Parts: sequence; C-alpha cells; structure tokens
Amino acid sequence: MVTLTPSFTLGIEEEYLLVDRETRDLVAAPDALMADCQAELEARVSPEFLQCQIEVGTSVCKTIPQARKELAHLRHTIARIAEGYGLAPVAVATHPFGDWQRQRFTARERYEALARDLAGVGQRMLICGMHVHVGIEDEDLRIDLLGQMSYFLPHLLALSASSPFWLGRDTGLASYRLSIFDNLPRTGLPPVFSSFGEYKRAVDILTCAGVIEDATKIWWDMRPSARFPTLEARICDVTPRLDDAVAIAALVQCLAHMLFRLRLNNQRWRQYERFLVNENRWRAQRYGVGTSLMDFGKAELVDYKDLVDELLALVAEDAEVLGCADELQAIRNIARKGNSADRQREVHRRALESSEDPAHAMRAVVDSLIAETVSGLDV
Repeated sequence: MVTLTPSFTLGIEEEYLLVDRETRDLVAAPDALMADCQAELEARVSPEFLQCQIEVGTSVCKTIPQARKELAHLRHTIARIAEGYGLAPVAVATHPFGDWQRQRFTARERYEALARDLAGVGQRMLICGMHVHVGIEDEDLRIDLLGQMSYFLPHLLALSASSPFWLGRDTGLASYRLSIFDNLPRTGLPPVFSSFGEYKRAVDILTCAGVIEDATKIWWDMRPSARFPTLEARICDVTPRLDDAVAIAALVQCLAHMLFRLRLNNQRWRQYERFLVNENRWRAQRYGVGTSLMDFGKAELVDYKDLVDELLALVAEDAEVLGCADELQAIRNIARKGNSADRQREVHRRALESSEDPAHAMRAVVDSLIAETVSGLDV
C-alpha cells in the first residue's frame, strides 16, 4: 500500500481566560463581547466550556510564518475588543488566584452535556491549553506517527508549562493544568495501535455502547483529530508569549516531518513502554525545563538544556525544508531562560519582596500575563 506524502499543514488552537483589568479576577464574557469578536473573526473564535474562557483557531496554514501572522491577528483582535469592555485576555493555563467554584458553564447543549457527564470532575476545569494540528492525510500513517511521537510529548509539555498557581497558592508544579485534566476519562498518553482500523474499532465500541457520541470525547495528549485529517498535539499549556507558542508549534510540525523522513529510509523512532514515557511526563509536569528528563537508551537523566540541543539538531534538516528554522530557535531560549511558569514565579517573588502583600503579588502575576499575551504581535 502506497503511503500518501503528508501536507504537514498547520492549525493552532488557543484558549484564553478573560480578566477584569481593575481586579485582575476572572470575568464571564459578555454576550456583546463575543458577538463583536465573531463579527470580526467569524468561525475563528468561539466560546469555551466556561463563560470566562474564549477559544481561537487559525485557518489551515501552509507554513509556520503564516500561522504566526494569523495567531498574532487573533490575539490582537481579542485584546482590542476586550479592552472596550474593561477586560483583557490572558494566554495562561491556570489563573493565579481564580476560583473554579465561582465560574459558570457556557449555555450550549454540548457544554451542558459535558457538565452533566463529568460531574464534580468537570467543575474544576478552569484550565486552558494549546492544540497543534499537523496535516497527515494518510490514516494509517497518522496512527503510525502517533505511536512514535508520544516519546516527545513530555518535551513539549516542559516547554509550554504555564500553570504553577492554583487558587492563589504555588502548587510546586510547572503544569498544574495537567493534574486537573488527568481527572477526566480518556486522557493521558495515547494507546499504541497497529493501524487506523484498530483505532477505529476501539472508538466504535465506545460509540456503539453509547459511552461517547464520537471521537471528539477522546482527550489524549495527542490524538487523530475527529474533524480533520490531522494529528493533534494536545498536551501543551497555552503559553503567554506568542514567539514561544509559535516555536512549540514549529517543533510539533518538525517532529512529524522528521518521523516521516525516517520512514522513507526504512527507519523509525523506538517506541518505549508508556510506563517510562509517563515518568518523563511527570517530570515535565513537575519541573518544566528546570531539571532533567530520562534518556531511556542511556538509562540516565539528562539535563533538559542538553536534550533541547539534541532535539534541535535532530530536526534541523526538517526545519529548513518546512521554512521554520528561525522560529524554532526560541525553543533554545525557553530551555535556557525558563518557561512561563518560571517567569510567573519570579514576578511573584519580586512582588512579595516589594510589598509583602500576597494579594498584590498575585495581581502582579496577572499584570505580567496580560502584558505578555499581547507582546511582540507585530500587527
């Protein structure tokens, strides 16, 4: 059977939280604000599970520079419209002090059904992520690359981690979002399937039994999209800096291209037990880029900065082919200077030193997130 050469097109979805510019607390999106956003952005913006959330998505992009331009326009437009209502969007996975018990679900049949199904687990879903779609049109190839790319999911999480705070407290984790999300069913690392047919049979068992209505209710860290001919990386926290978000998306695209390149040479990335990959997933969730991940082949921990150097060397050829070598360089900056979780903690520490007021320190973190979400948009 001949494998179709993938298009490696891109689509990026981001979820934002809306905050009041004066209190810095979460605010439900006014109907008028959402209407204004949809009037300008049409289908590229939509409500999310909670009323304080808003989701954007690019069109199908051929290149990372095109995706960056679209994402910058989406962020800029949402921020401009929100400002007219005294609000601001923040691209962060958890609000530093927002209370999930005070939030309300969006009044849509899909979200109301989710709320009933997930019960108390769903009530805490005050979290935001970034999803990266890569065009892989061949169904069996999509499944083959899914199994191999799972190895790199912890690396992506470490780069994107932006959720150190929850309910006004430092959780000690770089990505507390994942702790919340993992309480849902059908989450975590994807299973290994031998073919698209095997994957579809597994999904069909759940749909035929009435457990789920379709594959959109499967929320693995990476999945074959139920709506598009893509592989969808879902493990990432949404990250405040646009350059970081674009670099992480570029890395996802490059990894998929690299694995396909190996396939053309009758090679493939070794698939390790989920038990092992989950250990790296936990380390990324706990420490972000600040420590090390396991190199399973060497059976030893390797400093994350060194792993990033190896990773960028591995996909350098692919970045040149895809035209995203410049954007990809921000990956090294994140590894060396820290991710959003690191920056939030530093802002919090400095604010405490200057005022010793915990509430002021948390508001200072939100201020930094508001500024980072719209920095470097160049629109």
